[in-house]
Amino acid sequence: MTAHNSATRTRTVAVSSTSGGPAASTARSGTLLAALGVTAFSLTFPATAWGLEGFGPWSLVAVRSVLAALVAGAALLVLRIPVPARRHWAGLAVVGGGVVLGFPMLTTLALQTSTTSHAAVVVGLLPLTTAALSALRTGARPSRAFWLAALAGAAVVIAFTVQQSGGALSTGDLYLFGALLVCAAGYTEGGRLAREMPGWQVIGWALVLCLPLAIPAAAVALSFEPVHFTAHSVTGLLWVAIGSQFLGLVVWYRGMAEIGVSKASQIQLAQPLLTLFWSVALLGEHLSPAAPLAAVGVLVCIAVTQRART
Repeated sequence: MTAHNSATRTRTVAVSSTSGGPAASTARSGTLLAALGVTAFSLTFPATAWGLEGFGPWSLVAVRSVLAALVAGAALLVLRIPVPARRHWAGLAVVGGGVVLGFPMLTTLALQTSTTSHAAVVVGLLPLTTAALSALRTGARPSRAFWLAALAGAAVVIAFTVQQSGGALSTGDLYLFGALLVCAAGYTEGGRLAREMPGWQVIGWALVLCLPLAIPAAAVALSFEPVHFTAHSVTGLLWVAIGSQFLGLVVWYRGMAEIGVSKASQIQLAQPLLTLFWSVALLGEHLSPAAPLAAVGVLVCIAVTQRART
């Protein structure tokens, strides 16, 4: 390719991404999908709190994994989706260990001693951690403006959530920071795999992969932990299993595949604030007057990361 042709192609791509061409359309759809995923995830902590009203922590996590895996497995079977290539299974194992088992278990344990507003601090750090792991894993090199905006957004969310919880550290913080690391790893691998297979298949196969562990774990947990079926506990279980564990991750991985792991992860800066809103609306927790200011700060940081070069 000549220098003239190369320059022409560069200008063409630039124009298409700024004037409503295919690149711009993909960016918009990817951003929308990632935002839908974040909205689904923002309900996870309140739904988990509801689920804990009738299930023990181990039962809740195991049963939610089984239910989500059965839904995903049925979809894969009905649509006759072929088994992934051998080279994908290591990545799927990371996704399963991070977002199917690790994050749900650690956050559920944390919510036994922490409020949902305090637990939201882990999500405040998750976008930055995911972007950092993605850069290490995939070799992506976001711009300086991206990193400055990401750091600023994380600082705003952390300051707000700590202020919201009165500045005290709960006994569940160790669980929360562990959840942060395993979930970021699962997001990074899932976003990478979603470039090679549809996002719903990534989480679907990860769920199926964890099923041999989830079924016996559910049987053992249910035999030791009492279960009380209430409207709240059943609704919470169904949401974390179908909404958060499957449908939310389907659109999330698709969004990451379209706009990149780094940019998608920064949309998740809005998740703690959404979680706090649901905590007030569904659980009756108190919301600080600083919430509107924090929301504006986070939205500005998200806007900068979405416009920054990655």
